[in-house]
Amino acid sequence: MTDAQDLTLEEKAALTSGADFWTTTAIGRAGVPSIMLTDGPHGLRKQRGASDNLGLNDSVPATCFPPAVALGSSFDPELAERVGVALGVESAIEDVAVILGPGINIKRSPLCGRNFEYVSEDPIVAGRIGAGLVRGIQSQGVGSSLKHFAANNQEDDRMRSSSDIDPRPLHEIYLRGFEYVVKEAQPWTVMCSYNRINGVYASEDPWLLGDVLREDWGFRGLVVSDWGAVNDRVAGLEAGLDLEMPSSGGVTDAQIVAAVKDGSLDEAVLDTAAGRVLDLVAKSQARPAAAGPLDVEAHHALAREVAGRSIVLLQNAPVNGAPVLPLAADASVAVIGEFARTPRYQGGGSSHISPTRLDTALDAFGDRVSFAPGFTFDGSGDAEALKAEAVALAGRSDVAVLFLGLPEAEESEGFDRTHIDLPAVQLELVDAVLAVNPKVAVVLSNGSVVALPFADRVPAIVEAWLLGQAGGSATVDVLTGAVNPSARLTETIPHRLEDTPAFGNFPGSFGHVRYGEGVFVGYRWYDARRMDVAFPFGHGLSYTSFAYGAPSATVVDGGDIAVTVAVTNTGSVDGREVVQVYVAPEVSAVERAPRELKAFASVALAAGETKDVAVVVRREDLAYWDIRVDRFVVEGGAYRVEVGASSRDLRGSTSVHVAGDEVRIPLTANSSIGELLAHPVVGPIVSEQLAGGQAAAEGAMDAGIMSDEAMAKMMASFPIGRLAGFPGMGVTREQVAQLIALGNQP
Repeated sequence: MTDAQDLTLEEKAALTSGADFWTTTAIGRAGVPSIMLTDGPHGLRKQRGASDNLGLNDSVPATCFPPAVALGSSFDPELAERVGVALGVESAIEDVAVILGPGINIKRSPLCGRNFEYVSEDPIVAGRIGAGLVRGIQSQGVGSSLKHFAANNQEDDRMRSSSDIDPRPLHEIYLRGFEYVVKEAQPWTVMCSYNRINGVYASEDPWLLGDVLREDWGFRGLVVSDWGAVNDRVAGLEAGLDLEMPSSGGVTDAQIVAAVKDGSLDEAVLDTAAGRVLDLVAKSQARPAAAGPLDVEAHHALAREVAGRSIVLLQNAPVNGAPVLPLAADASVAVIGEFARTPRYQGGGSSHISPTRLDTALDAFGDRVSFAPGFTFDGSGDAEALKAEAVALAGRSDVAVLFLGLPEAEESEGFDRTHIDLPAVQLELVDAVLAVNPKVAVVLSNGSVVALPFADRVPAIVEAWLLGQAGGSATVDVLTGAVNPSARLTETIPHRLEDTPAFGNFPGSFGHVRYGEGVFVGYRWYDARRMDVAFPFGHGLSYTSFAYGAPSATVVDGGDIAVTVAVTNTGSVDGREVVQVYVAPEVSAVERAPRELKAFASVALAAGETKDVAVVVRREDLAYWDIRVDRFVVEGGAYRVEVGASSRDLRGSTSVHVAGDEVRIPLTANSSIGELLAHPVVGPIVSEQLAGGQAAAEGAMDAGIMSDEAMAKMMASFPIGRLAGFPGMGVTREQVAQLIALGNQP
């Protein structure tokens, strides 16, 4: 294997940038080949014509699996791993060394134009699904690229904007999923994002790429830039950016060479980066030649299975005593909406796949249904005539299935939405159809949540997201009952945009966006405020029903919590339940959500079957980021463990005691009396001293100014240094100094 020391300065500089849009630089003299990195993440986008990163030009046909917005709703890392294996196979057949994905950025706002490419508003779900994809891809000798690192949660001004985030939300929400994937799956590459974080570009942030990613998390792979994310190549290299993509035409290579020659860049830094590129090349070359051709039908079948597992049944109320879904075999069905004939199955931009085939719901239904488009995507045509045709069809049918959603022009990489509303023409169509037929099911096609003002009037609603190339058939599988829906919401559906956590702080202004909601992202925000929502995080129905037993929780060796609960399929058809475990300390020193998802399991249950479902809550996932010591800390005490089917459908709870991490904060004159009272050494001394000298306090209480309780609360936050010499307290500066010294002894 070639070593960086075997290369010239110019060769090493060239090796750390692309040769063109998609490939690395070959060093023929040293026997170093070029390798290809190309887009994913839910299918292979290998371009065969002119290169671009916006999905504008043609690419080789590949299986378009359900994007992350749908796959995440399966709550099944093993299913994600199977998709990853398929992506790895297709990449290997096309001799692609690294497929660019998965993307696991947090869905901070439903307005983000790229939410279809991301998993969840919750870092635990995002991390678990992301790790499954990485394991699957890399099992085939193909590298993954975990992206976009980090805090890249909007498209507006994405190449310059600074995500201004306090330490707690940064670590607890926006970095936590990345940490899990890095530690558990070791992706070959991590892709740094375009944006700045607290004023520093991700591509040149030594804290992010060095201290956090490599030193704290133990990342062993290569850091690659997002395409065009490099602001300062030399600064990026020093920070830990190993590979710039795409090629700069040699411009930034020359900058590196010049910096080494003038002494402003240590050549050892370049050697490290070049060595990581060589390691990546060596790993990709170790893969045996892939056997082709691609089994198109097998991968399409997998895409259909995954799509069926990704559809969320939001509601299914009875009409005339029976639920609308699944559709009765003998019912006359009106299929209404252009999406049934022209599906929107993926998002726009760099992840745009050329599918090997494409199913539509209308074709999958076959002759058993009648169809009316109801509207057009671009507003062309006679809107009133289209609506009238659809209403007439609905009026003479037993049930009407409306396929609604967001046209591609409203949702894509490169820009954010400004609202969460469905097009007005579609909402008007819903009203008109309901006026002639109450038995209505709405099927949604969208890459991020939309407002559902008709939810209290439409009996059945199916959130079908963007489902990939087999989504049409999979949707019909669910509507007809061939597949029992089992997916759950990985993001809350609010009533209004104004209810969302980031409202008022999105997308920011003048190059800065303030993450003012702090750790209260997604369901954490809604649950903390007891705010009504359309459908909560984790929600999803089935054609069967499930009963939960009483959960048990035990702290095991190492500090993890083992949770067990019996779950029974109480219905008449086989189904799958997503068991969710939410945990929170009974008392906390910091602001925390009333509950946070910490573990989950997707469990298949035959009709009438009972299983004991066991999940593990990792100790490290209980921790919060303590800004006093700049690290994660597990608080000691009682923790409430709740088990259920959503963040608001909790079927049982128990309590468990968790030993806390020791946190020693140096005492100073500004330490409060409350902090000293809690100190194991000086606490008893301070308590005795205060009990012996409270003339001033007693005077205030005697005068009726304060109660005992109020006085105690006030004194708890009083700095000990300011107590010295305070009239009537009897505390000297010398005594304060002695207490501080005593408390700070090792």
